[in-house]
Amino acid sequence: MMNGMSMDFGPAFQVEIQTTDNRGQTPEEVTARCVNKIISISDHATPEVREQAHAFRANLEKIIVLYMKQAIRSDRTTVYNAIKDSGHDKLAEYIRRL
Repeated sequence: MMNGMSMDFGPAFQVEIQTTDNRGQTPEEVTARCVNKIISISDHATPEVREQAHAFRANLEKIIVLYMKQAIRSDRTTVYNAIKDSGHDKLAEYIRRL
């Protein structure tokens, strides 16, 4: 379960807090935060422009999630190898299975 809260201090300063309960954030959740920082869609844009922006946002989210998952797998491989190289084969195997 993820909880979010937003506080607005004007256009120049904005604080956003998101928490999870007994877990870290998923690649999808981090991606949504990332894309929200990259893309802003105006309520005053024409319907065609808004539709195009929403399609672009959806495609960007898919790409970022894909690469985030690849980065996570790559990091796990690095951690697995470091733990295995230090002589903790069983612990390394647990990490590999995550």
